[in-house]
Amino acid sequence: MPSNIAEGYGRKTTADYVRSLYIAYGSNCELETQMLLSGDLGYMERAVVAKIKDEIQQVERMLKALIRTLENKHLNP
Repeated sequence: MPSNIAEGYGRKTTADYVRSLYIAYGSNCELETQMLLSGDLGYMERAVVAKIKDEIQQVERMLKALIRTLENKHLNP
């Protein structure tokens, strides 16, 4: 996920950066699904799942906020 963000930023256009942030957002969703599945299958304790889920959701909120800010900036230069 950090690689997606870095690659998009390195392309130097807002559109490419936002596209990469959406890819990172999708990767974050995949991570959440895999983590929840690990908990359901008993590979992780519920407390650990809950803590990681909170952190994943925090990253999700930050990505959404950054995407929204960049999209608004791009639409209203």
